[in-house]
Amino acid sequence: MLFTAENILLVGSILLFVSIIVGKTGYRFGVPALLLFLGVGMLFGTDGLGLQFHNAKEAQFIGMVALSIILFSGGMDTKFTEIKPILSPGIVLSTFGVLLTALFTGLFIWWLSGMSWTNIHLPLITSLLLASTMSSTDSASVFAILRSQKMNLKHNLRPMLELESGSNDPMAYMLTVVLIQLIQSSGMGASQIAFSFVIQFVVGAAAGYLLGKLAILMLNRLNIDNQSLYPILLLSFVFFTFSITDLMKGNGYLAVYIAGMMVGNNKIMHRKEIYTFMDGLTWLFQIIMFLCLGLLVNPHEMLEVAVVALLIGVFMIVIGRVPLPAPVRETYQYEVQNVCVLGRVARRGSHYLRHLSGSGRCAGSRCNLQHRVLHHHPLTRHPRYYRL
Repeated sequence: MLFTAENILLVGSILLFVSIIVGKTGYRFGVPALLLFLGVGMLFGTDGLGLQFHNAKEAQFIGMVALSIILFSGGMDTKFTEIKPILSPGIVLSTFGVLLTALFTGLFIWWLSGMSWTNIHLPLITSLLLASTMSSTDSASVFAILRSQKMNLKHNLRPMLELESGSNDPMAYMLTVVLIQLIQSSGMGASQIAFSFVIQFVVGAAAGYLLGKLAILMLNRLNIDNQSLYPILLLSFVFFTFSITDLMKGNGYLAVYIAGMMVGNNKIMHRKEIYTFMDGLTWLFQIIMFLCLGLLVNPHEMLEVAVVALLIGVFMIVIGRVPLPAPVRETYQYEVQNVCVLGRVARRGSHYLRHLSGSGRCAGSRCNLQHRVLHHHPLTRHPRYYRL
């Protein structure tokens, strides 16, 4: 069954209804809601009830819109007083953390490729490319779990995880682009890589700050008779911030996160209505995004690479990220237990957070799929390209 203009509302409403009911049921048993949304998509997909959805470009667009809203909403809930003490270690984790995770995981994938019992055979550069697409944090899951669960994370771990989640895309994006160009024999020089990385960060941060200030000014100065239009006005700023930043070669996700922090930490009119609107919209797009990703997945294709994929997932959770926070511990005086939390949550957010909150067990290693759809290069748009 294909999605058409005639049936999309009917099918979409059924998918949303089932997702909400399943999410409510799973919450009682401590199962991550986002994983259940992914499962509902797989259940209704090609190998399940037969819904046909194979358009990766549409999925990329949905993921882009969804993550913009999720990061902006998360930024609105982040307080400057919480971010300030952990700014330096958070930036270290979002840059060198992503780099080392991609390096260690890429070497592990390359090592697995050389084993006779595996069914993947990838050269070193391709292994590093695969690892780079998985190296950035599952920000949708991290923000969703941190916002929906009452956790008492000590030593500013919560704002650090949020900062790392919202600011690590530039490094992952740059690694992906550079490695693709190396595979295509058109590699970038070291100076070009450094310049592009700086532009991503600087333009993204500056655009987020300035456009966040502009949004505050417009919300407070425009006298709109219908107060229901204020949240819609702010939503237009979210999309404008992402788009204009991307056009200026900056990182749009970083920009909307910083713009959200600017709005959330200043006085604005109709704050309660805006927060209620953004919270509901965030949940709606989280459901839609994971449903789309579930529909894109063909479970029968996963069976032949399941063992290798699980080994890679376990390596990333247990080993791939943990080495980096050691310097963070020495420099910023974090305890060993908190270093492990930083490493594991920063990489596979929602699963390890469930352990910390006592609300459930780790549900698997495939919930990092949604971020793969968001990379702009054509080679990274198709989840089946990597068969993981």
